[in-house]
Amino acid sequence: MAIQKPTRMTDAHRHLGVMPAFPFYGGPPVNPDTKARATIDELIADLDAEGTERALVIPNYGVPEPEHSFAFNDLVLEAASKHERLSAALWTSPRPQDAEMTDKALKMAGERGVKALKLSFLLGGQADDPESLVQLDKIFAVAKEHGLIVHIHTSPGAASDIDKIGQLVDRYADEIPIHLVHFGGGMSGHIKLLSGRFFDWIEQGKKVYTDMTWSIGFAAHWLTKEIDQRGIGADRVLFATDQPWGDFEGEYHRMVAATGDEELTRMVFHDNFERLYS
Repeated sequence: MAIQKPTRMTDAHRHLGVMPAFPFYGGPPVNPDTKARATIDELIADLDAEGTERALVIPNYGVPEPEHSFAFNDLVLEAASKHERLSAALWTSPRPQDAEMTDKALKMAGERGVKALKLSFLLGGQADDPESLVQLDKIFAVAKEHGLIVHIHTSPGAASDIDKIGQLVDRYADEIPIHLVHFGGGMSGHIKLLSGRFFDWIEQGKKVYTDMTWSIGFAAHWLTKEIDQRGIGADRVLFATDQPWGDFEGEYHRMVAATGDEELTRMVFHDNFERLYS
């Protein structure tokens, strides 16, 4: 396929807020997310430099102290209220020990500019754990009430593996849209999804969406090939950067090379975002 650069561009997954340094893996305290932005003005300047029209803004996370990410909910709400270019995803948690903070976050779900609830198992919880299910049922119920998308991290192995996250698709995605971040996040996740599971869910009527951040090189090209051959899925893939954990340049060039034709490029880089997050 010929390379077709997008004429309009959106970002369905980027973070706001600066986390404290943390001694990851027993090392010294570090801030690996070197391009993290503390202010809304810094974020807007980045969008202008990239040519990004609109973005879904999510509290930054990664440090295993979830109170920091919950605190950034106020910042992303402020961003969405001040700028029509920005939509907000609120940080929530499946962990029962975070129930009070999650309840506070869910009370914000009806605020102006909120389009999604963010959920990750990287800091704890399990999709099939009875105590986590109490929190998950609550999160998805609020998403349904307010017409929000649930934005879920995926990565190979442990609680974020697509085998685990797929249980949430089976349980909730008939009624509530789920955005599977990172398309499985690595080799095993990509193959599990591309060998049929992602398209099976679409054919079953599941409201499932994805982005290709963190994906291995082969995955984006295989995905667009399957979309072309199967005739479904073009409306389920969104361009995203995951900044500051991802990088704009890498994500942009990967997806420009993979999408190819003008219609698919337009849908991935612009139209699908406008339908889901505007």
